[in-house]
Amino acid sequence: MLTNADVGELLWMAARDEPGHRRRALERASRAARFWPEEAYQLAHAGRSLDELRAVGPWVAAKIHGWLDDPPPVPEPEETRRAFLTYAEVRRTLDADPRWEADPSGDLQVHTTFSDGSLTLPDMVEEARSVGRSYVAITDHSQTLAIANGMTLDELAEQGRVIDAIDRGLEEDGDPFRVLRSIEVDVFADGTLDMDDASLAGLDLVLGAFHSKLRSTADETQRYLAALRQPRLHVLAHPKARMYGRRVGLVADWRRVFAEAARLGKALELDATVWRQDLNVEMAGLARSEGVRWFSIGSDAHSASELGFLSFGMATAALAGIPRERILNYRSVEFVRSWARAMSAVREGS
Repeated sequence: MLTNADVGELLWMAARDEPGHRRRALERASRAARFWPEEAYQLAHAGRSLDELRAVGPWVAAKIHGWLDDPPPVPEPEETRRAFLTYAEVRRTLDADPRWEADPSGDLQVHTTFSDGSLTLPDMVEEARSVGRSYVAITDHSQTLAIANGMTLDELAEQGRVIDAIDRGLEEDGDPFRVLRSIEVDVFADGTLDMDDASLAGLDLVLGAFHSKLRSTADETQRYLAALRQPRLHVLAHPKARMYGRRVGLVADWRRVFAEAARLGKALELDATVWRQDLNVEMAGLARSEGVRWFSIGSDAHSASELGFLSFGMATAALAGIPRERILNYRSVEFVRSWARAMSAVREGS
């Protein structure tokens, strides 16, 4: 039976043989297949129109019907397209396990207009509340990442004042929702962070991520180890730095990296953006088996609609066998804050 992942790959391959607008239609449908909430074969078996699916018109639907009726061999995806869950897989995974019925309390990576997000900070907070979160970490980019409008030190301070004002207003209104002062800080090639210790000291949560030399084939193990040893870094964000259809991500001795994260008590992120899914299921399972205690799920939302990506991280955790109690998002905001303070208080070698 062809899954949506299979159909997406067949659409992608078929696009190569078509000109102009037909090629673009197939490519759009291929990418949209990642988001289809039901398997295409289920719709077909139920006698429903495939036109219900995103980016599927009559011509594309006819192609898919042909494949479902007479399944062709599905080519092995290019390496940059492997090991990505579809939304249909996510729904099936979470629906099958009652332990994952409850949504997480928090979302631990979102972006606003303070860097490269499309919503103002107050609007993003309101959107996070509207989808059932009880807290959100605002993790705009730091100063080095100019391409993402990274924040200067002054802008970071201004953002802090905005967050403090929002939290005060929520508290005065008796609203338990809280906003974590956070950042996605850039990690340099030597593993150091692009914000000084004093600037990070007042934050509730610090995510560290690699944003340079992401197509390098060199072994980056030492870079990862050095980053994890930074006292102010709490969460290693989208660790492999892969991107669907664009890059496979960095190379490292992952057992060593995960063992070091476990030794230091640091968290690894399951970046839930559809096009990242980083860590993927296999690597998340390896991290669990190497003793990593804490995981963090971030929608990595840059718009309101992307807040729903959190379910991809939940499904990754479920398939990797990570218990909910080891995921920070299912803990209270007070726990997350105290956990991060404890991480910062422990210096390397102490």
